Amino acid sequence: MDNFKRIAANRCFLDTDIYGITGEKFSLGRDNFQVVKEMIAAGIKIIQYREKDKSKLEKFNECKALRELTRKNGVTFIVNDDVDIALAVKADGIHLGQEDIPVGEVKKIIPGNMIIGLSTHNKEQAREAVQEGVDYIGVGPMFKTTTKKNLEKSEGLNYLKWVSENIAIPHVAIGGINESNIRQVKEHGGKCFAMISEIVGSKDIKGKVNSIRKILSSS
Repeated sequence: MDNFKRIAANRCFLDTDIYGITGEKFSLGRDNFQVVKEMIAAGIKIIQYREKDKSKLEKFNECKALRELTRKNGVTFIVNDDVDIALAVKADGIHLGQEDIPVGEVKKIIPGNMIIGLSTHNKEQAREAVQEGVDYIGVGPMFKTTTKKNLEKSEGLNYLKWVSENIAIPHVAIGGINESNIRQVKEHGGKCFAMISEIVGSKDIKGKVNSIRKILSSS
């Protein structure tokens, strides 16, 4: 697959509304496998595995099981940070942070058809991401969030608006997004919305997703 075809194929995956992310400590005692099953049943088409405090072996075992579950259900599976685990379980993609292995180095060791996402917090990082050839960028944080430590500062909604008007590659809005403010995020150019605690912390994940989608469809 040549680079142009790879990019075109990879960027189609983000044509959806909700980007689900795991966060077991917010999941009301449920494990990640159960939560991901519920997210898939709710119609979420992208799942990112994100667990900062588990051992490599725990993360590998969970990702292996989730890779099978997502594959059977036609859901895109992204692994956060751990390139080795993403490769081992044959994930669809890898999501990197600004302090992870540089995109250029990651490209040397992953298959050409693997999706690459990169978190960005300002205009300079967004422009660099485009130059590096990532498939999509995370944009945020939109608001204050309890799910991530040591957050880099961002202009939030204003940054998102700028990205929506100036950056051609797909973007995912993230950081403190919930049912009460998602309309505001959409009004500033959001098209795909990443949420952790708002979804995994809900007793009724399907009901929560349906409620969020009603807001999006009416705004």
